[in-house]
Amino acid sequence: MSYTVISADCHAGASIDGYREYLDPAWRKAFDEWRGRFDNPSFKKASEHRERNWDSDRRNNDLDGEGIAAEVVLPNTITPFMSGNSITGRVPYLGDDYEYCLRGIRAHNRWLKDFCSTHPERRCGVPMVYLHDLDDTVEDLHWIAENGFSSFLIPPVPPDGGVPGLYDPVYDRIWEVTQDLDLTITQHAGTGTPDYGDVPAAPIMFLMEAAYFSHRHLAHLILSGVFERFPKLRYVMTEQDVSWVIKELEYMNEYHLWATSGVIPQLGNFEEMLPQQPSDYFHQNVWLAASFPTPSEGDAMQQVGIDRILWGNDYPHREGTYPYTREHLQRSFHKWEEADLKKIFCVNASQVYKIDLEPLKPISKAIGPTVEEIATPLTQIPEGAMSIAFLRP
Repeated sequence: MSYTVISADCHAGASIDGYREYLDPAWRKAFDEWRGRFDNPSFKKASEHRERNWDSDRRNNDLDGEGIAAEVVLPNTITPFMSGNSITGRVPYLGDDYEYCLRGIRAHNRWLKDFCSTHPERRCGVPMVYLHDLDDTVEDLHWIAENGFSSFLIPPVPPDGGVPGLYDPVYDRIWEVTQDLDLTITQHAGTGTPDYGDVPAAPIMFLMEAAYFSHRHLAHLILSGVFERFPKLRYVMTEQDVSWVIKELEYMNEYHLWATSGVIPQLGNFEEMLPQQPSDYFHQNVWLAASFPTPSEGDAMQQVGIDRILWGNDYPHREGTYPYTREHLQRSFHKWEEADLKKIFCVNASQVYKIDLEPLKPISKAIGPTVEEIATPLTQIPEGAMSIAFLRP
């Protein structure tokens, strides 16, 4: 018997030039001018593997080899008018740059629709939105729903990003539309960091702090009462680990207790805004898409709650588990119960992202992995494996 495996964290995008035909015609001249002077900072580093972002056949062959039947497709490449890629690049401020970059992500969303339509049973695309002009955001959310998508990617908000934090009630109109359209909010780690400036330590500071600046949105949404006001929202935090959530929920529950019992009256009266404990809202509205989890993270996944966990391999990123996903699954999950693995491998993702499991059954039967395979402990780390899935206990 084989597992049906859905990766809730995969990435794709067109080449920079491949986006041109997806731009509104009125913006193509501006694109040509920008493209003529733009020097892709990632070209030399990633050129060997770039085609995996858009080569449909190569991609399916790679995922077949990994035993992955379907994928949630997040962005990856540089969209028109942006200076960096769509996961770690800085979101533009409101102004001239914003208008150009907005046209760029809309081109990506159109490309994504075509890319997913070639294998709709295997690809669940996650289009992008910005938060700078909420009229634009609402327009894009309606386009996303009308074009058959079940989710959208909301950018993490950096402290110097020029827009309010997600705790601000100004976003209630976005949450209301999202709930009415029955869309899932997906937020990937990466772009929520402040601008570190043009200094040698900036890249490593980004890497060290990116997790924190992504994690903080969980408290922003829970403690500001978003999930109390909009109880049907679904919020997925992708590639952000799991174990940190245990202490985060403990802290929030403690602060909530102090606020509601008057221990710290300066916190205000939370009883009306948050009648339930913060952890209750987590278990009502939040899921974690755990990318390449280690065995110890697997223990944390069970503590947080199997119903809240999705699994991902971060294809085609080199820090992910490709081409050693099967070995990763053996290392991290060989002690797990079959029923629990079914939940994190496919059931939870199918519910959160509205993925039909029926068409995936013959694919899963053909590519595995089998129950027996995953239940077999890994005896040797693959040579050259650099994912934390193999580096950490």
